[in-house]
Amino acid sequence: MSQVELDKDVFEIIGKDVENAQKIVRPSLTYWSDAWRRLKENKLAIISLIVLVLIVFMAFAGPKMRPFPYDRQDLNAINKSPDAVHWFGTDSLGRDIFVRCWEGAKVSLFIGLVSAIINVTIGIIYGGISGYLGGYVDIIMMRFVEIIYSIPELLWVILLMVVMGTGLPTIIIAISITGWGGMARLVRGQVLQLKQMEFVLAAQTLGADTSRIIFKHLIPNAMGPIIINLTFQVPGAIFTEAFLSYIGLGIRPPLASWGSLAQDGTLMLLIHPYQLFFPAVLISITMLAFNILGDGLRDSLDPRLRK
Repeated sequence: MSQVELDKDVFEIIGKDVENAQKIVRPSLTYWSDAWRRLKENKLAIISLIVLVLIVFMAFAGPKMRPFPYDRQDLNAINKSPDAVHWFGTDSLGRDIFVRCWEGAKVSLFIGLVSAIINVTIGIIYGGISGYLGGYVDIIMMRFVEIIYSIPELLWVILLMVVMGTGLPTIIIAISITGWGGMARLVRGQVLQLKQMEFVLAAQTLGADTSRIIFKHLIPNAMGPIIINLTFQVPGAIFTEAFLSYIGLGIRPPLASWGSLAQDGTLMLLIHPYQLFFPAVLISITMLAFNILGDGLRDSLDPRLRK
């Protein structure tokens, strides 16, 4: 088969734009900027974030919307159904449930956030050290975590509450002492993967000490899973507090939390169901919003899903 010589003059070069060849079509985004961009595309996660912001706002502004102190008893307004004066009704002592629900939101959210932050802090330090040092240190530290996990968390909390007594600081301490094991395991797994990377070897070669490598190189690169876990820790702590208050080991009167309000409402469930309805709905909405937001963060912080 003979070869035919082709004249290059019969061809025309198309699609070549020398002026725009070096232009950056897509703006350069950092990891966190790209994560925020993808989170904004998740409508349910954004709605959940807005709901949580509104709940926090109402926790501070809600009690000021009504002229009733949260601990004020009015024997002339006992068990009143929701109306124009008492928007959520009153309880068996004539206290305004609307005001008490939002005062309870302060307590429940405070316990949830503080307990989650303490759990995450302990878990990061413990898991980071265990994963980086490895060897016998890792084995011993992880066996200790497994011992803690061998006893149900609620049983630990109840035992500590019985020994230490009830009250807001005791609840936070009890939840924090037992809730960090999952975060420690998560951080340990991330550190075991990251410590084999080249940038860790470079830091070791340059003489960086162990604490600097863990807290300046390893932990920042594991912040995505840590933040995701934090969003799931908060509703877990809120639910634990609600459960403790429900069984009588939580907040003491006249303070209110969603759990104590639900416990009081249960006593009137068949007669005045609204007393249980409002705190139960607030607990459910808050936990649902945190879980949906956590799912959205998991998707947006995963670099493998980057488009």
